[in-house]
Order: sequence, then structure tokens, then C-alpha cells
Amino acid sequence: MKKLKPNYILIPLFTLTIAILGSTITAAGMEWYKTINLPGWTPPGNVIGTVWTILFILATISALMVWNAKFKAKTRKLIFLTFGANALLNFAWSYLFFGLHFLATSAVEASLLGLSVFVLIFLIWPVKKWAAILLIPYSLWVAFATYLTFVVFQLNTVT
Repeated sequence: MKKLKPNYILIPLFTLTIAILGSTITAAGMEWYKTINLPGWTPPGNVIGTVWTILFILATISALMVWNAKFKAKTRKLIFLTFGANALLNFAWSYLFFGLHFLATSAVEASLLGLSVFVLIFLIWPVKKWAAILLIPYSLWVAFATYLTFVVFQLNTVT
């Protein structure tokens, strides 16, 4: 019988932890969220939750594919530091937007989150092309979410 590698538990557990922390903060901020101005094209909450669930699953699969690929340790370290930074940025957006209600800061932070996804794709592409491809929907969604965050900031700015 094959022994289960720790990364098959630790990587999904890390992703799940980030997802739970983010969704907990989001849930706590929903009463406030219902009071702010949103563009008419804002997706419903259940769509947003479903999309994030799919994206977290794809990112986890991507991370596992990269972890199991054979390549330079220095590159592996850089990729996983970037995955970690991306996870922190993902959590930070929820905290800034839903926790602190810092709309301008969360809009700028969302741009950094998007940049981190593009950096991940760039770093992973030469190592494991399919792992990079799995992150493309994440990059597209974060680009959309960044634009949405900027619009929400504009709609709720008092002049």
C-alpha cells in the first residue's frame, strides 16, 4: 500500500484555512455590504461563493501539481512563497473590504492580488504548463473582482 504524502493533506488544508478565514470575515460583513451602493452587474452572493470554491479547488490542484513536479529547489521555493503571498493577499482583501470597510485600500490590494496570480502563472508555466493553465480562471476572476471593487469604491465615495 502506498503511503499518503503529507503535501496531499497540507496543501488542501492550507487552502481550506484561507477560504474559511475569508468567508468568516465576509459573512460578518454582510449586513454592512447590503447597505452600500453596488453596480447592477454585481453577481449574486451564491454565484460569487461558487466561483471562489471552484477557484480554490483549481489553485489547490495547481499547487499539488507543482509540488510533485521535478525542478530546481530555488524555483520551487519562489513559487511556493508566491502561493503563500497570494493566499495572504486573498485573505487581506476580505479583511480590508468586509472587515474594515476600506474600499479604496481594498481596491488597490485587489490589484496586488491580481498581480500575484499573474506572477504565479509566469513562474509555473515553464515548470508545469497545466498547473499554470488551471490558474487562468483565477486571474480572470480576480481581474473582474478588482474592477468591481474599484467601481464599488467610486459608487460609495462621498465628494
